Amino acid sequence: MDSKDNAVTLLGIDAGGTFTDFVCIEAGSENSLRIYKSLSTPHAPEEAILAGIHGLELSEKLERGELHIIHGSTVATNAILEGKVAKTVFVTNYGFKDMLRLARQTRPALYALEFEPIDPPVAPELCLETGGRLAADASIVEDLSEDEVAELVTKIKELNPQSVAINLLFSFLDEKFETRLESALKQTCTDLFISRSSAVLPVYKEYERGIATWLNASLAPIVNGYLSRLREQLQGCSLQIMQSSGETIAADKAAELAVHLLLSGPAGGLIAIQFLGQQISVEKIISFDMGGTSTDVALMDGAISTITEGHIDRFPVGVPMVDMHTIGAGGGSIAYIDSGGMLKVGPQSAGADPGPASYGKSGESATVTDANLVLGRLLESSELADGLSLDLGKARAAIERLSVPLNLTIEETALGIVTIANEHMAKAIRLISVNRGHDPKEFVLASFGGAGGLHVCSIAEAMQMDKAIVPAHGGVFSALGMLVADRGRQFTRTVGIYADSTGTEYLQEQFQELAEQGRRALEQEGLERESLQAKFSADCRYRGQSYTLNVAWDDLENCCESFTKLHNQRYGYDLSTVIEIVNIRVNVIAKARSISLPLNSVKGACNNFETINVYDSAEPAQVYRRQELRKDTELAGPAIIIEYSATTYVAGGWLARVDQYSNLLLSKIIS
Repeated sequence: MDSKDNAVTLLGIDAGGTFTDFVCIEAGSENSLRIYKSLSTPHAPEEAILAGIHGLELSEKLERGELHIIHGSTVATNAILEGKVAKTVFVTNYGFKDMLRLARQTRPALYALEFEPIDPPVAPELCLETGGRLAADASIVEDLSEDEVAELVTKIKELNPQSVAINLLFSFLDEKFETRLESALKQTCTDLFISRSSAVLPVYKEYERGIATWLNASLAPIVNGYLSRLREQLQGCSLQIMQSSGETIAADKAAELAVHLLLSGPAGGLIAIQFLGQQISVEKIISFDMGGTSTDVALMDGAISTITEGHIDRFPVGVPMVDMHTIGAGGGSIAYIDSGGMLKVGPQSAGADPGPASYGKSGESATVTDANLVLGRLLESSELADGLSLDLGKARAAIERLSVPLNLTIEETALGIVTIANEHMAKAIRLISVNRGHDPKEFVLASFGGAGGLHVCSIAEAMQMDKAIVPAHGGVFSALGMLVADRGRQFTRTVGIYADSTGTEYLQEQFQELAEQGRRALEQEGLERESLQAKFSADCRYRGQSYTLNVAWDDLENCCESFTKLHNQRYGYDLSTVIEIVNIRVNVIAKARSISLPLNSVKGACNNFETINVYDSAEPAQVYRRQELRKDTELAGPAIIIEYSATTYVAGGWLARVDQYSNLLLSKIIS
């Protein structure tokens, strides 16, 4: 790192549904970490970002262009979930314009005889057909004439869309027809965003490839508009965007790859967990990131796993993304009574506006935050973003409206709300651990997010885990992940060959070609070739299967051995049939700046400054300020540890110890 790099101020920003989190580090300076939270502004996310920059007193650095910003955004995700995407024309071959409407014909409910009709992603009048069809061996079934190209361009002009998605059959084998259409459209419709499947997702399965291409095209104007407004406000400061796969990309390239931003924010949390694991020499971690709107859970066994069969809403997302499961259970999740008289929690959230009833704004619905406040686990004096304070009276009033028809006390109802939310999270953790052949007791539970520390002991007990971690600055942990993330991209190619019909040499050639393509792409973003590293992996399956598992690649023999072992762990069996290498993947990265987090430098003993009764605890809880806890301090539960951006509740029967980085290491007391 040269002297110019040392002068750069690094700023990680995670824009969530309720809060926008900031972590600021002066590159090359020890003990410079500062954090900040502001209420999110979903109508214009850049407003909350500017508020945070001013709150951190970085306005002068902003004006001088001295900030290096890495940003995780929910703009793309929210656009899909809310159906607010750009008007997009979908182009495919003759006879296939209903491809996205027919999908895989999977029933939304297996045993439901009737269900509500589902609107297609693209309206029928916006689905166009043309020539240029290839066969599975890349031979031409139907050529593409100049008249067909001209006719298609004319139709698109008449429809006047914002974007066009081109998805021709088997274009991943030969992209020539798609590139001809793209070139013609660029020449005549200069203001269109154009996505072609051979660039977005060059792999087999026309429906999944088509959805990814449509997502990319329909999100591009939304993402581009947001990033343009943000770049204008940032006055020339460097801006990187977090991708769903956990690497960052230059902001000016992000709009072209909008589909890669769907897990932009949550991916930062997993990167931070990996960084934490390296710090404290722990490889097996189950993480749960509980914010104001949702909870993200993931399992890390030495390294972060990525998948290509994830979903956002009802849409499959074939591009690489970190392997996590998201549920609508956050601090702002709304509790209600359903038509059968049962208490339910989520997935609807009070968000930042109006927020939980205890925020004292205009919210009247009871939420998980209100329940924790009523139970005594969360203090009325807690320091929140933007000077917010909690109102116990309003929290009790909101929960009372539920307690009366349930014939319960306010406290019993609050405990029910928290218990239901905990079970939602425990169920999600079972899906990514037990259901995949992992024993949670072999892992450490890492809790972060503004609300995570309030639930960490309950979740650990539900999973029969006896060790947990609440990281330092856990309330803004995803923003920290932005700062330690590598810069790079993932590249994919379908090969579709059997392991018994080829050798390592052929596949190695394919990997090297793809790696070279990746290096050239990243060089165009200004990265030096010498700084780039390539990691290889392959999507494998047994012959006759439909789905794949991704394993690391060094040679064919080890790849097949790794696949067999993973298949056995995941599904409980393996087969003697031939293994098929379906896709190869290359991850080309440039390592992030090396960052050293500050060591705990607290001197003197820390005494509790308050004692509070917790409803479901036999003993009162001692209250401590986290910034006053020195290294090796041990606190037995029940205890409440407060800090800016988060609160941790150490339940009875648990012990919390402070490590050298100020992380809270929790362990179950064995009686």
